[in-house]
Amino acid sequence: MIDLHTHSTFSDGELIPSELVRRAVFHGYTAIAITDHVDFTNIEHILSCMGNIKSLEDDYDIRIFPGVEITHVPPGKMGLLVEKARSLGAEIVVVHGETTVEPVPPGTNHAAVALDIDILAHPGLITVEDAELARENGICLEITSRCGHNRTNGHVVRMAKETGANLIVNTDSHAPHDLITDEIALQIAVGAGMDEKGARNATVSQPLNLIKAI
Repeated sequence: MIDLHTHSTFSDGELIPSELVRRAVFHGYTAIAITDHVDFTNIEHILSCMGNIKSLEDDYDIRIFPGVEITHVPPGKMGLLVEKARSLGAEIVVVHGETTVEPVPPGTNHAAVALDIDILAHPGLITVEDAELARENGICLEITSRCGHNRTNGHVVRMAKETGANLIVNTDSHAPHDLITDEIALQIAVGAGMDEKGARNATVSQPLNLIKAI
């Protein structure tokens, strides 16, 4: 399992980073990104604290990527925060998309897919135009296992099929029970409307493509 969207106690997760990594190893993960929620008030603190997390690669057979999930930031200010995240060492940059279960500012999806990000998380009822822009900029649209956010997985898959946008399966883990296996990840992809080839692409090939570039 390669999971590029998880949370620790540095935002609203239940596990400190070391336990999150250990539990991921126990579930058979080969790579994990810890992408805590950030805005302009906490990004320096979170990324400075996460600087030592990669040392756990010496102890476990897993690759670890410090990252961020830019969350509920006004669309007009998002570009500055993406640049800041990259300059502070974020290896995976996720933007909290326009999920239907939270009051995310309208225009977030559109602003995000024009920026230097890796993943647009749970993008809700994303438009064809924004899915197309994501494809043009090499940004993955997320299929999520997280309850609530996963209500629109089927729509996201349809938009990706129509535009050729890349899809990626993540957990958006906040608690120990949120971590999943490869088998469950495949089931989530197929359940969202993907065929077996597409499901394997979203759970294996696309995550590998992202981390190979780091």
